[in-house]
Amino acid sequence: MTLIVTDLSITRGGIPVLEHLSFQLPPGKALILRGPNGIGKTTLLRTLAGLQPPLKGQIQGAEDQIAYASHSDGLKPTLTVSENLTFWASVFGTNGIQTALDAFQLNELADRHAGNLSAGQKRRLGLARMLVTGRPIWMLDEPTVSLDRNAVQMFADAVRAHLGQGGSALIATHIDLGLDGEVLDVGPNKAKPKPIDDFDGGFL
Repeated sequence: MTLIVTDLSITRGGIPVLEHLSFQLPPGKALILRGPNGIGKTTLLRTLAGLQPPLKGQIQGAEDQIAYASHSDGLKPTLTVSENLTFWASVFGTNGIQTALDAFQLNELADRHAGNLSAGQKRRLGLARMLVTGRPIWMLDEPTVSLDRNAVQMFADAVRAHLGQGGSALIATHIDLGLDGEVLDVGPNKAKPKPIDDFDGGFL
């Protein structure tokens, strides 16, 4: 299913951050989301994932299709690696976690509690959750934070496999993942400040 975004405007804390944004994300393709810090990349991903409403515009093709990975790894520290993945598989109604364990080399850590993992291991487990969702559209916000070079390659390989199976991905990142994807630069869509039409408006 193609994700179609038309004339989208979004806000953060009630203040417009991006406006008039339109793009399409078809199956088998990746879009690399770029733009300076603070411009609204995280807000855009949260909006597309349905975690907050847009100010205006249309989002088509997202209904029950998106899996979102934020800055937080979304782990339960008292559960083991395998129990975390099993939990998320049950949430999304899928079966099997072995592919996720293999993709991020987590087999040797399968019985370790998530709270006892290093930052990089937690990130690998957080990203491995994407593989058990069964969702075709991945939204990833700075997914390589805390990952070493080997783990970054694991992630890039997992995305390539996902695309090869007809999935798609929108990834906010500042590094080159070596993916064959187009760049979506949201810099030109930065919302213009509203004009102040009275004296009191300057203090609101």
